[in-house]
Amino acid sequence: MYRKILVAYNGTAESRVALEECLRLSPSAEAEVHLLVVVSPPPYLLVGEFAAAAVLSVEEGLSAEKEKMQKELEAGAQRLIEGGLQVTSHLEIGEPVSVIEEVAHDLQVELVIVGHSRQKPLALRWWRGSTDTLLVEKLRCSLLVASGPQANG
Repeated sequence: MYRKILVAYNGTAESRVALEECLRLSPSAEAEVHLLVVVSPPPYLLVGEFAAAAVLSVEEGLSAEKEKMQKELEAGAQRLIEGGLQVTSHLEIGEPVSVIEEVAHDLQVELVIVGHSRQKPLALRWWRGSTDTLLVEKLRCSLLVASGPQANG
């Protein structure tokens, strides 16, 4: 039985499947379940006199995204709580693969659960690093890739 579980969540349908997979595992009451939302700052290039305006725009965009993702985090945590789990929520900023790796290491988790969509191209899956690094190569614990049923057709 896993004692420390990290569920990576971003409010998408595939990450909701990761929540449900965590519930299906039926962790014991003593298990620590951590729910992680990662806000990715938008890439930007600061050039000359537009630097101040660009920074302000990025800060506003990041603030709005953090607010949106905080709501997603609360909704995800509520789903796990309704399922009988005790949950610790985390909202971090950065590149998802790096943040998931760092949080998993810092918390010494034994299992990370992420969602997977068969419909998205591999390059667009949020748990794949921007430098083409796969999460499975970075983690030093087990990784469960939760996937919903395959669509027929």
